[in-house]
Parts: sequence; C-alpha cells; structure tokens
Amino acid sequence: MRKILLVIVVVTSIFIAGCSGNGSDAQSKTPEALTVWAWDPYYNVKALGIAEEIHKEKDADFELNIIENAQEDIVQKLNTSLSSGAQKGLPNIVLIEDYRAQTFLEAYPDAFYDLTGKFESNDFLSYKIQATSKDGKNYAIPFDTGSAGLYVRRDYLEEAGYTVEDLQNITWEEYIEIGKDVKETTGKNLITNDHNDLGIIRMMIQSSGEWLTEEDGVTPNIAGNESLKTSLELYKTFVDEGLLNLHSGWSQLLEAVNNDLVISQANGNWFTPSITAEESHLGNWAVVPFPRLPGIEGSVNATNSGGSSFYVLNIPGKEQAADFLINTFGSSINLYSELVNEIGAIGTYIPANEAGIYGEEVEFFGGQTIYEDFSEWAEEIPGVNYGMHTYAISDMLAISLQQYLRGGDLDAILEEAQQQAERQLR
Repeated sequence: MRKILLVIVVVTSIFIAGCSGNGSDAQSKTPEALTVWAWDPYYNVKALGIAEEIHKEKDADFELNIIENAQEDIVQKLNTSLSSGAQKGLPNIVLIEDYRAQTFLEAYPDAFYDLTGKFESNDFLSYKIQATSKDGKNYAIPFDTGSAGLYVRRDYLEEAGYTVEDLQNITWEEYIEIGKDVKETTGKNLITNDHNDLGIIRMMIQSSGEWLTEEDGVTPNIAGNESLKTSLELYKTFVDEGLLNLHSGWSQLLEAVNNDLVISQANGNWFTPSITAEESHLGNWAVVPFPRLPGIEGSVNATNSGGSSFYVLNIPGKEQAADFLINTFGSSINLYSELVNEIGAIGTYIPANEAGIYGEEVEFFGGQTIYEDFSEWAEEIPGVNYGMHTYAISDMLAISLQQYLRGGDLDAILEEAQQQAERQLR
C-alpha cells in the first residue's frame, strides 16, 4: 500500500512540476514591459500613455513602463550609462530634445537603433528629420514641433489702436515701434525674459536659417554671424527702450505672462497651456507669426523653439520598441488627433496635418484656429544643424550679452566669444 501511495505521490509531483514548468515557459514568452524615459507628466508622459492605449489595439499584451524625470536628470543618467558602456538600467526608449540630439549621436554612435527604412521619413517635416538624423541615417521617430509664434494680448493692442491684423508677417523693428505705442498707452512691457535664457535669440537666428555652429554642427558660428548680431542688437533695444520685463526662472516667467505685466511673449506652441492656465484671460489672447529679422536676407516669419523626438536604445527589445513607436508616433493620425485634443500637442507628421485635425477653433484665443496656424508655420521653419554645442555656446553668449548690455563693443565681444568657443569646444 505504501508503495502504491509513493508511486502516486511521485507521479503527481512530476505532473505538477510539468504544469509549473509549462507555466514558467509561458511567462517567459510574455513580452516584458518596455521602459521609456521622458519628462513633463502633463505633456510628454501623458502623450506616451495615450500612445500606449492605441498600440494595445494592435497588441493587447503590450505594456509601457514610463519613468518620468526632469530633462536634466535624464541627460545626466543617459550620459553616465552610455559612457560606461553598461546596458543595465538603460531604457528601451528615451525622449531627447532636438537641440541635444546630435551630441548624443556623435558621442555614442552605436548606442541608438538605426530606424532608417523602417518608417516613412518623408511623412515628417524636413527640419525635424534633419535634427534627428546623422550621416544620412534616421535614429528617431519625430514627436512634437516647437513651431513658434508670438502670443499677444489683443485687448492691450486694441486699447492702443492696433489690431491683431497689424502684427501679421512683420519684422522685429516694426513690432518694437508698435510696442512703444502700446506701452505709452497701457504701461505694459512688450515681452519678458531672463538674461541667462537665450531662447528668444535662438528663435531669432533660426528664422533666418542660421545657428550657433556652422553647417558641420561643430565649428562655432559667432563672429561674423549677422543674424546673431542683429538679434542681440534687437534685444538691447528692448532693454534700452524700457520694453523688457526682466524675470528670473520659469515661475517668474509665468507670473509676468499671467499677471498682466507684458503684452506678448514669443515661444513654441508647447507654451499654450501656460497661457490658458489663467482662465480670466479668456478671449484676450491671440497668436501671430513670429516676427522676422530686419535686414537679413532669407529671414522668414517662422521659427522653432525646443521640440523633442523618441530614440530607441540599441539593446534587447529594440525591435519591439521600434514597432511601438512606428505604429503610434510614426504613422497614427488617430494618435495625433487625440494628442491635440488632450494636451494641445502638435506633431510634425504631415498626413496628420493634411487630415485637418488641427482645424478646431479655440475659444480661449477668440475662436482662432491656433493649432492649424502653428502647423502651417511649422512647414516654413528653416532647417538647421543644431550640432553638438547649442547649450554650451548659449551659456557663453549669456555672458557676452551681459557685457554688451553694459556698453561693450558688440563686434569685439562676439570675436572674443568665438575664440573662447574654438578653444573650449574642440
């Protein structure tokens, strides 16, 4: 009897073990969640969540592990991991700002998965493909455009005898003259800025197809850069004419814009939620084309500020990560329709633009179709090579700007900055 029981126990144990083994095999075949690093929980992270739900229509078992960190922290962690050569702890997908992309692609040439031929790059705006490619290869699925415009207070303009139509396709010189009249009438400054933030200078120079480096993306383009010189001269005019509200940091920027200290602010379309956050301003704001640089041949009323794209790390899971991005940000009009409705994001995916998803009238802006306007301006943005040193040169020029505002000779200051950049950024 004991022998019979023993046999039963053994057989049962083998059966259970076999079942357990099959379960383990099944679990090992279940795809693990893809990890993504991104910043801004209300914009980029939310966009990824929407994309995850859309991709689940194709793959019900798909799961995305979205880790939110500040952009600076992501840059630091990514540099630390890639420079050490360690794959452990790396995400499958990482969001990288377009200004920083070439730095990573140059420094870590084998770290990112080549997406060339895996999606229709011609379906995206050319300036965005240029920013995310290297040596003719595509390394990212483009995300949002940083298409910029001039947010303006129509109520203050009208108080001074102007209308939004007076600000269509003008130069910065023309806008400064309007700003003088509006300030005389309303007492409000034209714009607000932090002297350490050269975002407005970068927007100005890109409107003419120039950048802080030459076309090679490496050689500093400071001395002799007429677009840069003109932009700094305009900035000094803001200061000298008493048209600039000076703030320090992001929170003070929002205070200036939302507490009636300025009549306008130039920025990328991602700034829209910051404008609409002040509900009492309903109907008072409009958006007009970015003013072009005066006297600079080729300058247009369109430019870019920021914007980012999704990169796949060249680690296990890369095919699945690429499939997710291509199925969503790389080809889904439905996704871009949801993104503009949920978070006001405007992509650079041309078929989405052509589908008319950006044509909604926005009540806060007096019924203006601002998303359609931004998407149309995006098509006119001059493409430039953001190169490897955008922020390093910007930091140097912030010091140069202070010297210029204190009365220094601009040509000499820019020549000194050129020499410094050539020494330090080899």
